[in-house]
Amino acid sequence: MKAVADTEMMKKALDRDWDPMSEPPNTECPKDHKLWPQMRAALCDVYDPEIPVSIYELGLLYKIVVTDSDGVSDVYVEMTLTSPNCPVAQDMPGMVQGAIMPVRGVGEVKVEIVFDPPWDKSMMSETAKLQLNMF
Repeated sequence: MKAVADTEMMKKALDRDWDPMSEPPNTECPKDHKLWPQMRAALCDVYDPEIPVSIYELGLLYKIVVTDSDGVSDVYVEMTLTSPNCPVAQDMPGMVQGAIMPVRGVGEVKVEIVFDPPWDKSMMSETAKLQLNMF
């Protein structure tokens, strides 16, 4: 089966240059789903308030699962925080949900915070590492 979203499609959908170096290495996401380019763009607009990099590029999103049913796509997000003591821990699931919900075709969005495996800088995209000077 050929992937639905290729590099050119991502560039057009994101309305900006898409850089493969901005992809976190461990995030499981539905790259072949028709709504993924819009969801990715929305998630790239969500920032940890203390770090000037999107939560997507930081690698805080471990798994994104999309289930299609009755003409809508329900989304499950498994994510973590940079620290268990993160001051926005209670707000982050709502921020992620609020980013994905407006994507046309999305139904229910569930966000779960997990701490296994613990987050570390190896989970960040190359772009994020450059932006934060963390090599």
